[in-house]
Amino acid sequence: MLEDSLTIGKDEDAQVTAIISHVIRSGREQGYKKWFQGIAADARTFKGHLGVSAIRPRDHVHPEYVVILKFDRYDNLKTWLESDVRRQWIERLQPLIEKPELIQTLTGLETWFTLPKQPLRSLPPRYKMAAVTWLGVFVTLAVVSRLLAPLFSRLPILLNQLITTGLVVALLTYVIMPRLTQLFQRWLYPEP
Repeated sequence: MLEDSLTIGKDEDAQVTAIISHVIRSGREQGYKKWFQGIAADARTFKGHLGVSAIRPRDHVHPEYVVILKFDRYDNLKTWLESDVRRQWIERLQPLIEKPELIQTLTGLETWFTLPKQPLRSLPPRYKMAAVTWLGVFVTLAVVSRLLAPLFSRLPILLNQLITTGLVVALLTYVIMPRLTQLFQRWLYPEP
């Protein structure tokens, strides 16, 4: 069951994010919040844990919580997901949820290709992700390097590159790639 749910890349040395979906039974929200605090505390004790957060549902019609769990590498995530500690927490979860949890894992740049306010889908083919990423990097780097050239021209070249690439990555992650993913949504995620 676990191997079926971990469908995306298993790069041994890449940071990995698990997106876990729980649809909560009506009236069980408080119990779920306590459950989440307990399992999150135990997850933090496992090797490679980088953080966990939950996105609460906007309405009570579809009470779906989305848990975002990060580990430094796939093996450490897998160790947590298959641990007896987690298995016990999942047993306690069963009376609180309407259907079994869904788990999707993302590594590296794949996290740039998730659509907000959309049900989780399988990722686009790698060539499409590479093309959109290339476009985003090209445009962002061209604009940032042009704008910052006058400011950083006297800095040592490595410091200049360090600052420029840091800004490019931040812009790609928080501004550019979410917008490009929306812009190219029909190409990246064609209707079946």
